[in-house]
Amino acid sequence: MAGTGTTRVYDVEGMTCGHCATSVGREVGAVPGVTGVDVAVDTGRVTVTADGPLDDGAVRAAVDEAGYRVAGVRA
Repeated sequence: MAGTGTTRVYDVEGMTCGHCATSVGREVGAVPGVTGVDVAVDTGRVTVTADGPLDDGAVRAAVDEAGYRVAGVRA
């Protein structure tokens, strides 16, 4: 159903290279419902799209698992 998805931007601290982006993208991409992850190392922003409501706690946990920290969330 169109219009039921969610897109949210997370400010992530500590990412400095392509390996960082790959690690964060892999972990966040494994969160249930996530359909896309775009990691911009230069700005520290991770844009996450999901096919329904997005579980911020699960995204934060995935970023932590990758070794980084969510510093903020943008709607």
